Amino acid sequence: MTKQDAQPTGEQPTWKREFSKGLLAQNPALRQMLGLCPTLAVTTAVTNGIGMGLATTFVLVCSEVVVSLLRKIIPSSVRIPAYITIIASFVTLTMMLVKAYLPALDDALGIYLPLIVVNCIVLGRAESFASKNGPGLAAIDGLGMGLGFTGSLVLMSAIRELLGAGTLLGFKILPPFVEPMLIMITPAGGFAVLGVLIAASMWLEGGGLKRGGNDGGVPSDTLCAACPIVCGVNDPYRVHCADGTLSEQLRRFEEIREELHEHPIELGENGSSKGGDA
Repeated sequence: MTKQDAQPTGEQPTWKREFSKGLLAQNPALRQMLGLCPTLAVTTAVTNGIGMGLATTFVLVCSEVVVSLLRKIIPSSVRIPAYITIIASFVTLTMMLVKAYLPALDDALGIYLPLIVVNCIVLGRAESFASKNGPGLAAIDGLGMGLGFTGSLVLMSAIRELLGAGTLLGFKILPPFVEPMLIMITPAGGFAVLGVLIAASMWLEGGGLKRGGNDGGVPSDTLCAACPIVCGVNDPYRVHCADGTLSEQLRRFEEIREELHEHPIELGENGSSKGGDA
């Protein structure tokens, strides 16, 4: 299981936790920076964001359930090709349905619909979560991640469409005397809106952590996902990941490393420390 899926010691996965983590704390687009190609490319209209998000959610849920059901059958040596085959099957089904019943959406999404096959969100969840948990939790995880991704796309699409074209869902919203900012429907506008939403999501989660009063020793899933440090939960010198910003964590880690370098700890046969001032 990857760092971002690690549970605090003694805690078991629950449906509520697995569903809610994808909405903000581990949002695929805003926190894990996955699936940014479709996020930036198709979010010029709300209908595109809704269509892309729901298509990805369908593939996520179905592929995670199938991978979970087959996790004990698929040999470890061929698991990635097997996962891609499963994902590609559901993407093909999605493409056929969209092409048959929503041709306008199919034209708008273009190449980004079949590219769900190689979307890091889908393959990443299959590898890091579905292959290690039962089908029920896998479905909840896929639904939460998919809805979090869909919400990001819809919010980003609404901002870009409103400011760039003056419309929402095709309906004129801005008054005639307000000139739309055409830059918002260009790639530069997409990057700008994405950056603002990432900052807003980090601010919201940071405020939530302070209000909740999390202990410093409880690791933050999101910070651990972005952190290059291998800390070890039972290490007394580990960086307390939920206590402060990522830059503060790195600073404390460097201090601890320098201190341990100057005063190395001699370990006994059972791994316990026998001395040292660190």
